[in-house]
Amino acid sequence: MTDPSLPYPSQRAPLGAANVVATSQPLAVAAGLDALRRGGNAVDAALATAITLTIVEPCMNGIGSDAFAILWDGEQLAAINGSGRAPALWTPQRFAGRSRMPQFGWDSVTVPGAVSVWVALSARYGRLPFERLFEDAIRYAEGGFQVGPRTAMHWAEAATLYADYPDFGAHFLPAPAFGERVRLPDAARTLREIAETNGESFYRGALAERMEAAAIAQGGALRADDLAAHRADWVEPLAQRYRDVTLHEIPPNGQGIAAQIALGILGHFEPPARDSADALHLQIEAMKIALRAAADHIADPAAMQTGVEALLDATSLARAAAGITERAAPLPPRALPTSPDTVYLCAADADGMMVSFIQSNYYGFGSGIVVPGTGIALQNRGFGFSLEPGHPNEVGPGKRPFHTIIPGFVTESGAPRLAFGVMGGPMQAQGHVQMMTRLFDYGQNPQAASDAPRWQVMADYSVLLEPGVPELVAADLAERGHDVRIAANHLDFGGAQLALRTDDGYLAGSDHRKEGHAGGF
Repeated sequence: MTDPSLPYPSQRAPLGAANVVATSQPLAVAAGLDALRRGGNAVDAALATAITLTIVEPCMNGIGSDAFAILWDGEQLAAINGSGRAPALWTPQRFAGRSRMPQFGWDSVTVPGAVSVWVALSARYGRLPFERLFEDAIRYAEGGFQVGPRTAMHWAEAATLYADYPDFGAHFLPAPAFGERVRLPDAARTLREIAETNGESFYRGALAERMEAAAIAQGGALRADDLAAHRADWVEPLAQRYRDVTLHEIPPNGQGIAAQIALGILGHFEPPARDSADALHLQIEAMKIALRAAADHIADPAAMQTGVEALLDATSLARAAAGITERAAPLPPRALPTSPDTVYLCAADADGMMVSFIQSNYYGFGSGIVVPGTGIALQNRGFGFSLEPGHPNEVGPGKRPFHTIIPGFVTESGAPRLAFGVMGGPMQAQGHVQMMTRLFDYGQNPQAASDAPRWQVMADYSVLLEPGVPELVAADLAERGHDVRIAANHLDFGGAQLALRTDDGYLAGSDHRKEGHAGGF
């Protein structure tokens, strides 16, 4: 039974409805609900929401993003990996003499895959014509939309971050203030062309040619052949049992397996009291082990030297659980790819279809590269590669990099139970663990689970606690040997969106740390 109480400071309540959409921007939620009201299903709603997000929340995602999805189609789970691959010219020699991959510029740009996911999902599952999914996004891009407070804050930061990229400035600057109306006419034309050509122009037509021309003119490696070679892959979701439910994640190159490793370890313990130092200590210790495994092994699956079966081996996870003590275990720090900038959405309909969908530029507006005249801000997913010789995630032509964005899905007794995600770089797998424990160990409702203060294991294995974690709990963790820091605000703890299936419909929650909400009917 789901606990209806809301024990944490928040101005929100969970939403109960037969059809729901939850994401980080209200106009995008409305676009998804409109698709449902016009006869679309949860896939149509998810896609209309995702496409609209490229316009109304461009500091987190865009037309040049990657995307992943897990969905229950009414009978079974399906999953798609839309992450792009490195250009064919990206040999390790191209980056010789560097200590790490470039974070911005053309040498951070991999093939953008989000458009291919829109096309593939619509073709296989959609009820509405593909072009109709773009109507709200195009209307906002042409006629304008008023910028939300969180978006305005990140947009202002980008004005400094991308000051050296003139095409970015031409399209996205000056940064708008909160409430100011913004129009993006170049992006509107691009979205219309994608809609009318069913994505072909983006990968094999005029838009692909414009991306190649911009790369050649500015010294980039991306070519039309790289775009034409791209494909979104249908994949089998990984499954990890936890208590009476099963968590499903996209297999590598994504980091979802880190959440499954941590839960596979936590399943060997009885849940301590909710919000206690004992509970946080166990979760943090399990997460440290999982993050270390992610850093060491996750890569393009064709390059991984340790397979997912070995990483989720029950005997190995039991051994790891047995090694957890009352003290914090030291681990050698390893730099993990980090970025808090992503959008996540979930949608579910009255017929039982549920979609967990995530889309991201990676860092803010991405690489800083905007293709002139198109409004296409290209992602910087190449920053996720390693330059360590021999590492499974070492950069190479045609490889997919380590990916932070992960949609989550939970089944119970073979039936769909939860579509959820927690956007925010390395916070994502950690957020999945925290949502899973709150919903299925403690029976909290989706909004309460989202509202609760969070913890995050950082790249150096210190522990960042969100404001709201009791001082006594923080002090107890420090006594156990954790390097504890208290965050100044909520910006580093991601944003959750959840849709939990019940006997009477869905209960949905949306993170108060973001602008969005859960809507339904």
